[in-house]
Amino acid sequence: MSAPDVAERLAAVHARIAAVERPFTHAVDVVAVTKGFTSAAVRSAVFAGCTAVGENYAQELLTKRDVLTELQPSVHFIGRLQSNKVRSIAALVSLWETLDRPSVIKEVAKRAPGARVLIQVNATGEAGKGGCDPAEAGELVTLARAEGLVVEGLMTVGPTDGTPADAEPGFRVVRALVDELGLATCSMGMTADLDVAVAAGATQVRVGTALFGPRPAR
Repeated sequence: MSAPDVAERLAAVHARIAAVERPFTHAVDVVAVTKGFTSAAVRSAVFAGCTAVGENYAQELLTKRDVLTELQPSVHFIGRLQSNKVRSIAALVSLWETLDRPSVIKEVAKRAPGARVLIQVNATGEAGKGGCDPAEAGELVTLARAEGLVVEGLMTVGPTDGTPADAEPGFRVVRALVDELGLATCSMGMTADLDVAVAAGATQVRVGTALFGPRPAR
């Protein structure tokens, strides 16, 4: 998809965000999720005005090293993070969004000292889903800070099944935790449920399909 096309779609996403009734006045950042697309999508996103891109897989991120190095967007790692992959991508990642257990926190601290991070919370209770229990978020924030990381906020993913409205309870739990812990960033909401996330207090949404269309099959 060309940069003008992505720019038009990005404007539509911003219009969706602006139309949401919410009790917050903060800006909502849009992360362009380029997972599953080629380096051309990264280039189009940056030229369209996106300042941040999101990637889910370490190996795929490495294939986009050249364009990321050239264009220098903020690179958010938003997939389930394996400790043994941290070293290979540490030089490329600007914000680690999915720290959810002590082993990963310690590995990121070792390979990327002083890195900016979010703690991922599993607010839906789904087994096998990334993220810590909401009750553990404070402990992980404390650990990450003790390891020298800069904890900017929390991240969550809506339920795998159901309607966008079904995401609201979990989103509100995470927003409340962000406030309770005195954090700044609340990363939640994707193409389908970003309106619900913004209404609940998201400061950042992660959008792929709304910008680039259906994702190619892996």
